[in-house]
Amino acid sequence: MKNRILLGMLAVLALSGVAARAESDKERQEDVARHRAIAAAHEAAAKCIEAKKPEEVCAKELQVACKGLAIGKFCGMRHQH
Repeated sequence: MKNRILLGMLAVLALSGVAARAESDKERQEDVARHRAIAAAHEAAAKCIEAKKPEEVCAKELQVACKGLAIGKFCGMRHQH
């Protein structure tokens, strides 16, 4: 009887570990998607600068593209110019 209870508890623990891992995988995929979206916004900003548009225009476009994606007005990335 004790063995059955122990096996049942082990099964519940194993299943809860699978559920926790699935949530972790979902969060990981969401993080990957956010990074790709931020990268796409930065790529668009680089192309804007390459097109010799004013830096202020490119910065505003970057802010619009990154709204809700990253922290700060530089889309989670700041460097020197």
